[in-house]
Amino acid sequence: MTSIHSDLYKKMIELLVEARKDVGVTQVELGKRLGLRQTFISKVELGERRLDAAEFIVMCRAVPIDPYLLMRRAEGNSD
Repeated sequence: MTSIHSDLYKKMIELLVEARKDVGVTQVELGKRLGLRQTFISKVELGERRLDAAEFIVMCRAVPIDPYLLMRRAEGNSD
């Protein structure tokens, strides 16, 4: 199933990956912080597995990055 806002979702994940890398957190480390396997993180980052809103917030907090700031950036707002 595709979302009518798939470009926005892709941008949100792209920014989440960028933030994770910027702070030096590996997929393995993020998985440990969340109690998940690295393969889960990889599938999310590759677009093979979608996050719901709650999962997205939890993953952002584990990086850590403010999920609301990231969403605004994905929409093209730099607030």
